[in-house]
Amino acid sequence: MRHFADLINALETTNKTNAKIEAILDYLERSPDEDKLWFIALFTGKRPKRNINTNYMKEWVLEITDLPFWLFQESYSSVGDLGETISLILPPPQEKIDRTLSQWMNEIVHLKDKTEAEKKEFVLKSWNGLDYTERLIFNKLIGGSFRIGVSDKTLINALTRFSGQESSVLMHSLMGKWKPDEVSFKELISAENINPDNSKPYPFCLAYPLEKEPNQLGDPHEWLVEYKWDGIRGQIIRRNDEVFIWSRGEELVTEQFPEITDTVKAMKGNFVLDGEILAVKDGKVLNFNELQKRLNRKTLTKKMVSEIPIEVFVYDLLELENNDLREKPISSRRAMLEELLLNENPGNISISRAIDFQKWEELNAIRENSRAVNSEGLMLKQMNSPYHSGRKKGDWWKWKINPFTIDAVLIYAQKGSGRRSAYYTDYSFAVKNGDTLVTIAKAYSGLTDKEIMEVSRFVNKNAIEKFGPVRTVKAELVFEIAFEGIGFSNRHKSGVALRFPRIVRWRKDKTVDEIDNLEEIKKLIQ
Repeated sequence: MRHFADLINALETTNKTNAKIEAILDYLERSPDEDKLWFIALFTGKRPKRNINTNYMKEWVLEITDLPFWLFQESYSSVGDLGETISLILPPPQEKIDRTLSQWMNEIVHLKDKTEAEKKEFVLKSWNGLDYTERLIFNKLIGGSFRIGVSDKTLINALTRFSGQESSVLMHSLMGKWKPDEVSFKELISAENINPDNSKPYPFCLAYPLEKEPNQLGDPHEWLVEYKWDGIRGQIIRRNDEVFIWSRGEELVTEQFPEITDTVKAMKGNFVLDGEILAVKDGKVLNFNELQKRLNRKTLTKKMVSEIPIEVFVYDLLELENNDLREKPISSRRAMLEELLLNENPGNISISRAIDFQKWEELNAIRENSRAVNSEGLMLKQMNSPYHSGRKKGDWWKWKINPFTIDAVLIYAQKGSGRRSAYYTDYSFAVKNGDTLVTIAKAYSGLTDKEIMEVSRFVNKNAIEKFGPVRTVKAELVFEIAFEGIGFSNRHKSGVALRFPRIVRWRKDKTVDEIDNLEEIKKLIQ
């Protein structure tokens, strides 16, 4: 655990990608293979389920410290993170427990079979044998909240340097349904685990925002142009009569879309499709908020399936009859895709329509009107381009429409985590609804470090109420909020939800009387 704690500390104290890669390489050089495997599992989101109720953790630390509950709550509110609060208020350890990361993880995994008394004994002994950083990691692991600010690309780059393996192969190997107790580090890093798993998806090919005028891209006939749909990017896999649907976030979402699964099961052959999962009714693409109602549900009612039907607009064909097609040009892949769908004629799976145009200038109006079909803009793909792993400039571009913007006032603030745990970085914003204010969005990005410090000073001086780590503040600071889409929702008191809200700028030139009105904002909903 000591090596892992050193790694986490190194990663949390830098924003530089190269420094993070060097820290990961140092950890890989010093750790046994079992620890390396768990490191990859934790950093790719394969953490174990929470086997310790966090309410028990609060009870146990109060027993140890003999602190009054109100003081613990004040400490928790100030720190903003339960695991960190517990680590800070516990007395110094009386012992030193020296276990590897894999030994800790195996014990944590097997807590599910223990009684509450056995769990308490394990946790108290662990707290008494770990230093502050080790306790913090331990608390996050047992509480199910372990997250780390390292992108998949940074992780892959570090593993590529360590193993000498190609990044695309490593990305392919790390995605899918592998478990730390079912594969070795050697098998994973050498990609020996790829073929046996029928569900294995490919790394997604991603696009960069368009950085130039379209007419600078050359001959328009060398480009495929499609709408950029606002749904869930997914890979639909049919291999050996099994069907799997993966989201771009590496989540297996097969059971969330039974109508698509049934359609693909009824098809013939083996293939991997890349496309956009959308809510479509009567030929019209519905707002993303409608699609969101179907996500992450344990059960789907017949009524919901009927009211929010799902279709897939397919972009690409990555594999056909176990042949990897990714190196072929998209023009060839699309021709094969058209033939596949023509032969099978699946009702709720169709090819994403290519936009017919002769001159680049013709696309301007089409792009500007893309919201009319609930699209985010256009995708421009070079006809000769292969299907890359990740992003590669030049072949695929996304040409999005300008975002919506509104002016809203800050009404709630909460401290961040890690290096920002001393500052208020998580904000909730409100707009006018008659004579009152109603929350409409949360945003976490868009301000400079200097502005964050300034906002934090304002919150400290103008906090009105406390709700755990959240502070209600005087409605005075106005910000311009950008977002990609808007729809009706019950998540906010406003009755609407914004898609990808972020702070554009601090409007110090405006007062709360000048923020936007809810009724006008609702008119943006298609």
